[in-house]
Amino acid sequence: MGHDASPTLRPAPDEVRRRPVGVFDSGVGGLTVLHELLVSLPQEDFLYLGDSARFPYGDRSPAELQAFSCQIADVLLERGAKLIVVACNSATSSALEALQAHVAASRHAVDVIGVVSPESNLAVAHTRKGRVGLLATEATVASGAYERAVLAADPLVRLESVACPELAEMSQTGAAITERDVDVVRGYCAPLRAAEVDTVILGCTHYPMVRGLLQRLLGPAVTLITSGDAVARRVEQALAVRELASTNAGEGSYRFLCTADAEDFGRIGSRFLQLPMGAVEHIDLPLALVTSSGGHRSR
Repeated sequence: MGHDASPTLRPAPDEVRRRPVGVFDSGVGGLTVLHELLVSLPQEDFLYLGDSARFPYGDRSPAELQAFSCQIADVLLERGAKLIVVACNSATSSALEALQAHVAASRHAVDVIGVVSPESNLAVAHTRKGRVGLLATEATVASGAYERAVLAADPLVRLESVACPELAEMSQTGAAITERDVDVVRGYCAPLRAAEVDTVILGCTHYPMVRGLLQRLLGPAVTLITSGDAVARRVEQALAVRELASTNAGEGSYRFLCTADAEDFGRIGSRFLQLPMGAVEHIDLPLALVTSSGGHRSR
């Protein structure tokens, strides 16, 4: 089935075509991906879940990320999702295969698409010198997922990876950028400048919110690759192949779920989505989850 798709190919009835595409992230960062999906696939309905109560995902263990992802997928599937987009680089890097297996074994088996493979392929297509940089969370860098994806796309391309433990939170809060923030980001960019990369993958869906700062520090000749455009193309392809594209002639709808304060999520999220948010529904995800030490903890 490859890395993104289930093997089942059959025409879908109109009722299934009308179901929403499910999208989830650790917080509001995945709204940058949803924005591109809304622009590229305006006729589709979308259901977005932001797990903001457990943000950030970047320092979580693989076991936790797998548990979180399966739990969230179950919520989206119960609400009718016809396809799931993991709009979180940390979850994609550490949990995609486990999540695909979990969904395939469920009564709702649907395709599950992550952000790593589409983004890596796009970066390899853009690099002129075969030197690509990656800015990502600690969990994403530690997983080695981008190294594997870039190697699969082109074994001659070199990848320079930099973990950025503070960058996602800097983007999530919506606070004004300070001189200290600039110094921190300059430190993250230094190894990429030294490696003379010409293309940089923004390996977290929160990072496009500081894209201007990153472009300034990396230089105008460096191409920045974000998840949104690459994932939108992959989702469009998957819906077409499965004959799941909506038959709606007008604009689709989009709805939001979050696990923390709904008002805060809507206020901050509007910056990321760049469209009206509307109502946000709060939900609880109460399951005890595995910790890196093998024990359990609750939210």
